[in-house]
Amino acid sequence: MADKRDYYEVLGVSKTATADEIKSAYRKLAMKYHPDRNPGDKAAEEKFKEAAEAYDVLHDPEKRQRYDQLGHQAFEQGGAGGFGAGGMNMDDIFSMFGDIFGGHGGGGFGGFGDFFGGGGRQRQSDPNGPQPGEDLVYRVTLDFDEALFGCERAFDITIPEQCDECHGTGAAVGSRRTTCRTCGGRGFVVRGASFIQMRQQCPTCGGEGSVIEKPCRKCHGAGRVQTPRHVSVKIRPGVDNGSRVRLSGKGGGGLRGGPNGDLDILIAVRESEIFDRDGLDLGVDIPVSPITAALGGTVEVPTPYGVAVLKIPAGTPNGKVFNLRGKGVPSPHGNGSGDLAARIIFEVPTNLDRKQREALESFQKLVSGGTFPEQSAFANKVRTFLSHREKYGGK
Repeated sequence: MADKRDYYEVLGVSKTATADEIKSAYRKLAMKYHPDRNPGDKAAEEKFKEAAEAYDVLHDPEKRQRYDQLGHQAFEQGGAGGFGAGGMNMDDIFSMFGDIFGGHGGGGFGGFGDFFGGGGRQRQSDPNGPQPGEDLVYRVTLDFDEALFGCERAFDITIPEQCDECHGTGAAVGSRRTTCRTCGGRGFVVRGASFIQMRQQCPTCGGEGSVIEKPCRKCHGAGRVQTPRHVSVKIRPGVDNGSRVRLSGKGGGGLRGGPNGDLDILIAVRESEIFDRDGLDLGVDIPVSPITAALGGTVEVPTPYGVAVLKIPAGTPNGKVFNLRGKGVPSPHGNGSGDLAARIIFEVPTNLDRKQREALESFQKLVSGGTFPEQSAFANKVRTFLSHREKYGGK
């Protein structure tokens, strides 16, 4: 065994690695060199088995202790736990490490999809038993006001429903489904020999595990038919982009008495011409005459609950934000409402007639530096900056 690599080196971990670190390292290597990912690659197959051998020893506290003391010699001459010397095949590996490979063993590389976090529904253990329908998604775009106040939407869609003639079996009346002879009802076949064995969907039954003697004339053996359906859904006030409304049992039809799937309404919301939205909070710009801001007064602020009258004090600066608590978007779950931020924006008068212009010119002659304190403060800062420029040699 002199040519064997150190097990810690194989897994790429230190000799003080924890059990979790060892398991994680083995998982990464097994994903990289798994035969399903490297069909026909002998080098990858050897690395896969080498990693499994190292993990077999190092994940077991007793074996790991013996290995740390004696190295590979601890498992020579048929010593207990001699993984490599036993000549174990791939089924042995999957059987031993079922917790790593999704709990499947034997029959080729079962569980590879689970091992890599594969999604999707698994084939039924009884291919002739009830099968649930698929969950479907329908996208709806709402105007901002529809999402804010809530609405009701109706639309027509086409959904795969269980065939009422064969009741989802796919077989014609008087006919039946029989166990597939190619796969023996398992829905998959195992190809290859020796170490390289691949589990593949049965080409005869398409993974169903059964075949139809005579297909149903209405659904042509599919068990489902495309059916137009009129759907009406109530949208709660306050929904936002990405919200979903689930209609239980309104999705694809099940087979052979299986339950229907669900229908998810995925909502997109157009932008408002008035408001900016951030979650349940709203923002709105309120155009105000500089004269009103200077003298003080009231302005009207639109909210989802009607018009709010906002009193602004004399000398209100441009950009001042007033927060109206509880005047934002209502929660679709009934948990109160957000806030509304009203920002004061000065509107400069345009299209002045002669008298208006003369009045403004007269006002301009009356104002002093104290009338515009921010302007005076800025002028002082500019003078300081320019003096520094001269002091430090700026050009």
